Amino acid sequence: MPLLEETTLPQEHPPTVPVVIIGNGPSGICLSYLLSGYKPYLDTATVHPNPILYRKLQETKHLPITEQDLEYLSEGLEGRSRNPVAVLFDTLLHPNADFGYEFPPVLQWRRDKQQHIPHLVLGRSTPGGAWHAMEGSILTISLGIWMELPGVNYRDLINGKRRDVTSDRATPEEISSYYRNYVKLKGLQKNFVDNTYVTSVQKLCRGQEGEGLENGHTDQGDGGMGDGGNEGFEGNGVECGGGALWEVRGYQQVQSDTHVPFSLFAENVVLATGASDSPVRLGVEGEDLPFVFHSISDLGLAVSRRKLDMNSDPVLIVGAGLSAADAVLCACNSNIKVLHVFRKSTDDPDLIFKQLPKTLYPEYHKVYNMMCSQTYTNVAPSSASNRPQAVSIASSVCAKMCPKPQLATTKMTGNASVSLFPDYTSFPEHCVVSFQSDMKCLLQGNNSLKAFKISMVLVLIGTNPNLFFLKGQGQYLSQDPTKPISCKQNPIDIHPYTFECTKEPGLFAMGPLVGDNFVRFLKGGALGIASCLLKRLKKKGKLISNGGNDFI
Repeated sequence: MPLLEETTLPQEHPPTVPVVIIGNGPSGICLSYLLSGYKPYLDTATVHPNPILYRKLQETKHLPITEQDLEYLSEGLEGRSRNPVAVLFDTLLHPNADFGYEFPPVLQWRRDKQQHIPHLVLGRSTPGGAWHAMEGSILTISLGIWMELPGVNYRDLINGKRRDVTSDRATPEEISSYYRNYVKLKGLQKNFVDNTYVTSVQKLCRGQEGEGLENGHTDQGDGGMGDGGNEGFEGNGVECGGGALWEVRGYQQVQSDTHVPFSLFAENVVLATGASDSPVRLGVEGEDLPFVFHSISDLGLAVSRRKLDMNSDPVLIVGAGLSAADAVLCACNSNIKVLHVFRKSTDDPDLIFKQLPKTLYPEYHKVYNMMCSQTYTNVAPSSASNRPQAVSIASSVCAKMCPKPQLATTKMTGNASVSLFPDYTSFPEHCVVSFQSDMKCLLQGNNSLKAFKISMVLVLIGTNPNLFFLKGQGQYLSQDPTKPISCKQNPIDIHPYTFECTKEPGLFAMGPLVGDNFVRFLKGGALGIASCLLKRLKKKGKLISNGGNDFI
């Protein structure tokens, strides 16, 4: 990869790359696979269980899916993604998966190096993205086979290891290893540049013919493919909409303390950064105090360093999602007292636990049982005198510490008791008012305030993407430009079949940024983007004859 000193930019023109992918997690890896000439065809030895879709596939079985009409194929399909191409690709890779079946894919993959689109994948670590930073002992929500990428069977790569009834789920360590090995097995390494941090992405509009680029940069060719193959990529690749180029700047960390800046032009940029960059904050007083954290890894670190034990004051965990449940399990398994605060009621239909089968996710249902049965209001009557007392809003609630909460007894189910953790108390329909420097927290619920002495706080209420390298952090790209981008509430607005941003031709987004939070569905973004770019090349009559990335 060309690493150009910033001072040389006015004199030396950065190379032009047809496609730059920002993010090397499963989204970026899958797109790299499809841009590297791997093409999905209908496997004529298989039959899709959906007869209407199967009939459509038979009509053009001689063509790869990337060259077919994705809107036509997606019509009438239903699934757990808001993006129709994601549902289409999922049902081709995992037919009828939502009904509990494990049918083989109906696709076969062939490589056509003449269809390679040169590209770079920029990532902050080795291929796999955020999976490398996740807690290694926690099991994934999705089944291991749903985490796999096209062309490499997940079970084959982990040598068929099995643990127990939940063995079809995987650990982050297994998944991150799978993604690293996938890149090697498919020969994609030349497309990936690791330890790379993007700091700026700006659109540079071409002037009239002969006038060059804005900001003092000169034009580099006509933006089309040369007749003699790939020569350094200048002027080669996919023409971008509107005749614009994107300038991508950043630095590569080549040693622990050495940052080498780089700059390059891209005809198309793909945002595949995921959504784990910035934890959502409560926005309350004291959230920046040193005992308040926003990552479950901080709890694991405190436990491993023996800063917390069974004699410590309780850990306060805020949130009702799976990250909060993981933190509860981590603390309880280490015999650490837990106060668990969340705004929803325990019978809220939107709680994630209600969507998980008990047989596959017993640990999360164990947490949910405690959330329901070991609430602050359910403390046994004999212990009521020892409970923390509700404090009047008008009083000085933090003047002195409230007694430690006495916790509920185990919940009885039928004739057998569920093995729950006794040192756990839940606070449904409560919210945090503030944290105090003397290690106290103030909670509000049922028109009263409660104060507790705590040892540590984990605020685990979700994460948002951090697109600081875009103008206005990319907010103008979202469905509601007046609000920040949120993967669930306000994703980036894209064309449903190409994943191109509606407000920026030549800029694409995929994965959590467009609402596909599960690996199972983010692969659809790769299909949509690759199909779009390949069709644009074909329309221009310009094919790529050289599959190498000469500028790396």
